[in-house]
Parts: sequence; C-alpha cells; structure tokens
Amino acid sequence: MSRRWLILAGGLATVVLAPLALVVFVALSVLGASPAMACTISPPSASPGATAAPRDWPTQGSWTSEQVGNAATIVAVGAEMHVPRYGWEVAVATAMQESTLRNLGHLGADNDHDSLGLFQQRPSQGWGSPEQILDPRYAARKFYQHLVEVDGWQTMPLTQAAQAVQRSAFPDAYAKWEPEAEQLVAVISDGLDIVCTSDGGDGLPPLDDAGLPKGLVLPTDPQLRAVVSFALAQRGKPYVWGGEGPDSYDCSGLMMAAWAKGGVQIPRITADQVHTGVAVPALAAMRPGDLIFIPGSDGTMSRPRHVGMYIGSDRGGRQYLVQAPKTGDVVKVVAVSNWSRQVAAIRRPVPQ
Repeated sequence: MSRRWLILAGGLATVVLAPLALVVFVALSVLGASPAMACTISPPSASPGATAAPRDWPTQGSWTSEQVGNAATIVAVGAEMHVPRYGWEVAVATAMQESTLRNLGHLGADNDHDSLGLFQQRPSQGWGSPEQILDPRYAARKFYQHLVEVDGWQTMPLTQAAQAVQRSAFPDAYAKWEPEAEQLVAVISDGLDIVCTSDGGDGLPPLDDAGLPKGLVLPTDPQLRAVVSFALAQRGKPYVWGGEGPDSYDCSGLMMAAWAKGGVQIPRITADQVHTGVAVPALAAMRPGDLIFIPGSDGTMSRPRHVGMYIGSDRGGRQYLVQAPKTGDVVKVVAVSNWSRQVAAIRRPVPQ
C-alpha cells in the first residue's frame, strides 16, 4: 500500500518549486530501484520561481539543530534516490557513529588519515575530492550508491549493512545508534511536507515459486482450511499495488481476501494488519493462516510494510508461506527461511 514518506529538499542544493506538485524521479539505473516509487513535493504555498531554503530544525534530545539538519539532508537524498526507508536509518546511524552528524573538516593531528565529512569518507580511497565529500548531499549520495551495491543489505542487521560500506575497524559500533537513528528519521519524516509512494513490495531479490510442499497437509479446522486454500488458489496471479482480487493482489490485499473466506474481517493495509488478532511468539509456534510481517521495500522492523501467510511445512519440517511479492511478480509459495532473518512480527487473526 502507499506510504507517507516525508523528505527535505534542503542541504546545500536548491530546488525550484512550481505551484503544482513537483515529482522527483531519479535514474533507476543508478540503483536498480522499483519504477513504482516516486516522490512528490507539495509545499503549502510556493510562487513560481521560489527557491527552497535550508530549514532550521529544532533540537531533538542530545542532537542540535545543525545535527538534525544534517540527518534531514541524508534522509532527503535517500528518498530522492528511491532508497527504502531502512537505508535512511542505516545512513543516519552511520553518520552518528562516524561524525556525530557533524560535517567535519580536516582536524589536523586528530584526523583519522584523510577522513572528512558526515561519513568520514577518504579522498585517497576514491570517495571524491575533499570539496565534494564536504558537501553533505554528495557524501550521502556516495554512501547510498555503495550501500545498494551490497548484496542483501536490506535483510542485514543495521551494523552489518553499515560496515559493508564503511569497512570500519570497529564493525559493531553502528549497532548502538540504531534506536536513535530510527527515532530521528521518524521525526524528520513527520516534520516535512513531501510525500513518497512505492508499491509496497517485499524488497527481496526475485524468488522462484517453490510449489506446494511435498507432504503439505491442509488444516483440518474448516475456517483455517478455507483461508489457506483460498490463498493457495491465487498462485500465479499478478501483484498489482492496491489489488484486492479476484484477478490481482498486493500483499495485504491477498491476506484480507483470504481471511474473508474464513469469515474474518481483517484491516486492509499492512500497517494495520500488524496489529490485528493476537501475537505469535516465534516461527516454531505458527499455525497455518498466521500472518508473517517483514519490513519490505519501504518499512522497518518496528514498522513492517510487507506480509505473507504461513501455510504449513513439508515432510522434512521446512516451513512455507504464500505471498504477493512485488510489481512484476506473481502470488507464489516460498520457504519461510527466506524471511526468517527479518521477521518483525507474527499475528494470528481471530474471529470477531
């Protein structure tokens, strides 16, 4: 489903605003990002030729206005480049560790080699000239360009994703900043008037349909049997953002339609479905029909935006789920193990 992502077109660059919404498209070849994602800037009032000025941000906790402003620039660049929200959090946490969100010039004897800027990038290692690295927007863009080239970064723990880019002597240091980075990104997101939408996909590399697991036994409970059977019968139908059937589905639309067959109404969108029913404590405790949530292309572990349904296990005990993955893909069955490292929540809908 569509998400409200708020970004700042600030930093050292300027953006010319027209009276109507400005749609920001970035060359997808840079990132291999989903073509279904775009950002629209809708200022409350803007005259032709008006120029966006850098914003004065209020302090947030121990972070000064300047530091929050630098974090906002990092978020803005990430959104403009179509990097999923989790990437913004990785980048902000990295800058918290490397520079405490300050755009550091050369510190003389205290400098770590020739490291500069928000991410302490080094000219001698090909990150750019000193002048470029000290431009926060340039530095953020270079960080994201390296991040999205890391295979599987969206399913990695934050500190591992950051380390894959930074190659720090202290690879676990980024982890301590994750809660603050997530909070600061949320504050920045809520404080701006720019909207981004995406197709709400799973954010994972394409996976082949595993087919029906050998030895899979449908639930004996009539309600659960109806739910799981319906979901499996939709295999091969295309993912279409906003789709609720019968010819196409998005991830949450499939879950809603399947549970409706069992006589249970659940919310329409993933952000609400993650609060439906009761919590299931672990993958081992699942029963068919349970909803499994992961961050997806535009969510986080605390705000998952993609959902699938557990259908049971094969003869060897391997668990499977059915899902509508993303634009260009179809409803399919995949192993739960593909999701196990990033499961944010498991919920069991209950009769109303």
